Parts: sequence; structure tokens; C-alpha cells
Amino acid sequence: MKKATSRPTPVVQDYRRLRRQLSSLGYISQGSVLQRAPGQQGSRFVWTRKVAAKTVTIALSKPQYQWLRRAVTQQRKLERIVRLMQQRSRQILFATIPGVARRKILSKKDLGLI
Repeated sequence: MKKATSRPTPVVQDYRRLRRQLSSLGYISQGSVLQRAPGQQGSRFVWTRKVAAKTVTIALSKPQYQWLRRAVTQQRKLERIVRLMQQRSRQILFATIPGVARRKILSKKDLGLI
């Protein structure tokens, strides 16, 4: 007798794909980096971020700028992946776990999917 296999739903497969992407991220950093034009006032390479509701700007060397630029890009990918994982988690929760009786179906807006 053959054993019945259940395939994961597309939402579950998408969640697993996002989890793999999360594990492949490199260094991360908040803030933004900027390369000023030659001759512009101030340091050529800067990193800016918020600390206790105040903007902090730090001058960087070119190698520091390049490293932080990649880290900031990875941070943005992290935030996007986590946001999508949260959405998929809610979809899976409301599709698979019994809930309370409702008068109307929950909308995508109610679930934070849009």
C-alpha cells in the first residue's frame, strides 16, 4: 500500500524559499551611505543613521563606504524578506488553524497582506 504524501501549499513553499533567502544574507547595517561629488563640501563618503531620534553622520574611507553600502543593501533585503515572511505566516495561520466564527471573511487588508 502506498503512503499518501501531502504537498506543501504554494504559500508554505514561498515561506520556505524566503527562509532560505534569509539564511544567505551577509553582513547587515541600518542607515544609508552617500558618495558626495568631488569638490562638494564635507567628506567624500558618509554613513548616516538615526540614533535616539537624532541623525548621526560619520565620515568613511572608500573601503568602509563600499563595505557599508553592501551591508545597507543586505539590511533592506532583510526587511523585505521579514515583511513577506510575516505576511505568509498570517496566511498560513488563517488558512490552517481553526478560528472563531465570523460574519464576514477577513480581507487581505485585515490580514496585512496589502
